[in-house]
Amino acid sequence: MTATSWIEIAACFGLLTLLAVPLGEYMARVYSGTSTAADRLLGPAERLVYRALGVRRDDDMTWRRYALAVLAFSLGGVLLLYALLRAQGALPGNPNGLAPVNPWIAFDTAVSFVTNTDWQSYSGEGTMSHLSQAVGLTVQNFLSAAAGMAVLAALIRGFARRQVEGVGNFWVDLTRSVLHVLLPLSVVLAVVLASQGVVQTLAGSVTAHTLEPRRAAQASAAEQVIDVGPVASQVAIKQLGTNGGGYYNANSAHPFENPTPLTNLLEWLAILLLPGAACFTFGAMVGDRRQGWALYAAMLVVLVPLTVGTALAEQRGNPALAALGVDQAPSALQGGGNMEGKEVRIGAVESALWATATTAASNGSVNAMHDSFTPLGGLAPMWLIQLGEVVFGGVGSGLYTLLLHALVAVFIAGLMVGRTPEYLGKKIGAYEMKMASLGILLPSAAVLVGTAAACLLPAGRAALGNPGAHGFSEILYAFSSAGNNNGSAFAGLDASGPFYAVGLGLAMFVGRFGVIVPVLAAAGALARKKAVPVSAGTLPTDGPLFVALLVGTVVLVGALTFVPALSLGPVVEHLQLLAR
Repeated sequence: MTATSWIEIAACFGLLTLLAVPLGEYMARVYSGTSTAADRLLGPAERLVYRALGVRRDDDMTWRRYALAVLAFSLGGVLLLYALLRAQGALPGNPNGLAPVNPWIAFDTAVSFVTNTDWQSYSGEGTMSHLSQAVGLTVQNFLSAAAGMAVLAALIRGFARRQVEGVGNFWVDLTRSVLHVLLPLSVVLAVVLASQGVVQTLAGSVTAHTLEPRRAAQASAAEQVIDVGPVASQVAIKQLGTNGGGYYNANSAHPFENPTPLTNLLEWLAILLLPGAACFTFGAMVGDRRQGWALYAAMLVVLVPLTVGTALAEQRGNPALAALGVDQAPSALQGGGNMEGKEVRIGAVESALWATATTAASNGSVNAMHDSFTPLGGLAPMWLIQLGEVVFGGVGSGLYTLLLHALVAVFIAGLMVGRTPEYLGKKIGAYEMKMASLGILLPSAAVLVGTAAACLLPAGRAALGNPGAHGFSEILYAFSSAGNNNGSAFAGLDASGPFYAVGLGLAMFVGRFGVIVPVLAAAGALARKKAVPVSAGTLPTDGPLFVALLVGTVVLVGALTFVPALSLGPVVEHLQLLAR
């Protein structure tokens, strides 16, 4: 890589940190009810929502009531979104006259967007009407992200409170997440994106006159019909809410979604901003900001090396292309490297930077096709998903899953020295460890069981775009993405049929709610505990030792779970590539 590439990577992560710290502090005030300036501005709208829902702001829920509210709200979202997609042909806001969405695709999409996965087995501009995109998908981008943020707030209260039953009110946390955090940031980002050329219109399509006629089989045409719509508003929340579902099938590689270097930077920052800020929210709410810095440092320790490794793998080029005589060296006319499946205007390094961010942050949007990465370049994004979406993970969901790993880390440390483990003044017992184990293992089970079933059954193999090790990687990536609520894909797999629609939908459901319920159960148990004083045997959880222990736990759990599967896919493919 060039010196410019190294500087770019360092500058991106430095800018991310500068923005995440104050935003995290603000979010802590939002969930603590002390954001007085925002309350004065948004208070009337917030109170109107509470009256419409019949919610009392001071109604403190037990973890069971909180979990039931999350599940009921999400189930309702699935049913409403499914009905909207199936009926879109008869509804307004459909200027292109699109037909109702296929039942299997509608089911898969409804589960996908409600679980904050946003896996897409369809071409957005050719399948979804403006109404479906704006009222269905974009609304769920807000609500699914807000639900994850609400669950995180409940878990943080579990650590911060002492000997109480309540962990907060889901409806209040949901409302404040949307009104005080997601909506203001999305409006600002959408306006900036639109100013840079990201499309925002209610028109159905425009006709462009080409410079040269397109040659068809028997005729030529000098016009091209281009689908447009309310793109900027959806792109803003898809990135900020770590949703990732693109308006266009090409996602953020499309020039109408990501037209300039500035939009590429802003969208990259938006992907990681809220998950990173959540660390500082945690530190502020538990009364020890060093705890937030320790969690943030653990995320960077994993993400930055994998980002650099992916960039090096892609910049080095593809040996198969080199054997064909393709010049992959950087020059004044090209960025160089493995440019298959990448936008020339973006380049190999920027594509790698985005690929690792979007897979680390449970976002899933792409500005290059991961299916065309080199085997090792594609391995890192896949493994970042398989780590459990904890680096940085989804909005809210990334940090609450990382905190489950933190419980495992302090438990292991306690076993080493022969004393009851403690975290933030709370003794960690068998119940908390059971919940942490469930939250970590259930998504992994969904990935591995789904992958095995797809490899064994004819319906799973029939959808492959490539044979051999790469085909296995396509299946493994798909279930890894679904089971960990990421939503990106290798793009060589036809997942539009009934088998993958149902299989991936179930994996998304398990990956979302198989973690949320154990997290809330752990929050309730922690809130009931009394604080224990710090002693000489207490493991400090705000320093380098704990960061190393937490990183080791995350990496070892991910390695022990998925290295055998990765060996059958990307590793074998890399060795085959070298043997040519």
